[in-house]
Amino acid sequence: MPLLLILFLFIGMPILEISALIRVAGVIGILNTVGFSLLTAMLGAYLVKQQGIATLAKLQEEAQAGRVPAQQMVEGVALLVAGAVLLTPGFITDILGFALLVPPIRIAIVNWVARRALANQTVRYEFRGSQTRAYDSRSNDHGNVIDGEYTSPSDDTK
Repeated sequence: MPLLLILFLFIGMPILEISALIRVAGVIGILNTVGFSLLTAMLGAYLVKQQGIATLAKLQEEAQAGRVPAQQMVEGVALLVAGAVLLTPGFITDILGFALLVPPIRIAIVNWVARRALANQTVRYEFRGSQTRAYDSRSNDHGNVIDGEYTSPSDDTK
């Protein structure tokens, strides 16, 4: 599956972008198409900068409040992807980039990716003394789990 995705991104996507650019240039002209592509890149860069600053401010608020700013960090990655695709010439990537700049759409995409990542996480490790055991986290067979505490030797000397 990853190989097909990579082939699509590096071969299929440029072909789609070129065909879209040719079709648009046939309707509005070459200079207008180039100008529109440059305009979307500049507008996208400006919007990514503004939303990135706002996301950074929210991230700092969460960190100062003692909470893990996971949502803001993932949104920051989504904004980074948005900036990259908006600077890429083409209309299809611009649609994706501008979609990532709309907060409700960005949050929905981030939540969807997080759910998929957690659903695919099937192996969890348990430490039992000197042995490590892996098991499928979706099953109920967790065996005998022993709770314990660990104290670092440096903690004893304080």
